[in-house]
Amino acid sequence: MNKPRILVIDDEEIVRISCKKCLAPEGYDVDVAPNGIEGMRLAQTTKYDLVLTDLKMPEMDGMEFIMKAKESQPDTKVIMLTGYTTVEHAVKAMSLGAYNYIEKPFTPDTLITVVREALETKQEET
Repeated sequence: MNKPRILVIDDEEIVRISCKKCLAPEGYDVDVAPNGIEGMRLAQTTKYDLVLTDLKMPEMDGMEFIMKAKESQPDTKVIMLTGYTTVEHAVKAMSLGAYNYIEKPFTPDTLITVVREALETKQEET
């Protein structure tokens, strides 16, 4: 069985590194991108099972990324990472197709649990 592929998009390098360090030992193949444009470039050449994307980023924010990614890879689960959580942002992200969102700062256990749930849901749907 192939390892699930995860893309982490965040303009904060520490978040990208932390996510990769948490998820890779769990058996996931993790790629990282510093912004939505670079994330879209990677998503055009690689089929991801899950994308973790920051909400607020320069060049292309998380909401715009979700809209574009869902057009090309509708089965990919998307989890928003944000330090700017409001009910409105959460509702909008979910209406655009996000599976869930995680508030920053988050613990490794929270990240692993939400990622595992998203991938289990994806597997059940296929």
